[in-house]
Amino acid sequence: MTKQHRHIRALCEGALMLALAQALSYLKLYQLPSGGSLTLAMFPLLFFAVRWGLGRGLFVGFTFGLLQLLFDGAYAWGWQSMLLDYLFAFTPLGLAGLFKGKDWGIFPGTLIGCAGRFLVHFISGVTIYRIIEPTNIPGIGTYGNAYIYSLLYNGAYMLPNMLLALAIAGLLFYPMRRYFRGADLR
Repeated sequence: MTKQHRHIRALCEGALMLALAQALSYLKLYQLPSGGSLTLAMFPLLFFAVRWGLGRGLFVGFTFGLLQLLFDGAYAWGWQSMLLDYLFAFTPLGLAGLFKGKDWGIFPGTLIGCAGRFLVHFISGVTIYRIIEPTNIPGIGTYGNAYIYSLLYNGAYMLPNMLLALAIAGLLFYPMRRYFRGADLR
C-alpha cells in the first residue's frame, strides 16, 4: 500500500467513523440535566485512534468535538465551557492511538482516552462551578465543593460511557481482532 493510498484510506475511515459517532450521539441512553449523556458515540473514535495512531486519533477526536458543538445543541455556561466541554474534551479520545498495533490495544486505549476526556470535563466542571455555585443536583443534594461536584457529576456519565465502550470492544474483539491491530493496513 503506497503512502498516498494509506493517507486516503485514513481520511475515508476517519470520515466514516466521525459520521457513525455523530449519528450514535443522537441515540442517548440517558442525559443529565446540565449536559453529559450516555451514548455509543465514543467507540468509533477510539477504534479509529487504535487503528491509525495518536496524531490522526487526536484530530478525529477534536473534529468530533467541533461537530458536537455545532450540531448537538451545545450546552455551555460560557466560552470556557464551549472550549473545554466540546473542543478539548473529545480530543483526548485520540490518546487511544498510543496503543496502535498492540494486540489488546483497544482496552488500555479506551481507558486512557476516556480518562483524558474525563479530566477535561472535570476541569471544566470545577471552572463552571465557580460561575454557578452552589450547585444542586436534583435528587442528590447541593454541593459547596467544586471538586466533589465535578467529580460526581462528570463521573455519572463518563464512567458508564467508558464501561460501555469497553463492553463493545470486548464483544467485537475476537471477530475484528485484525482490524483492531490494523493488520489489514500493512
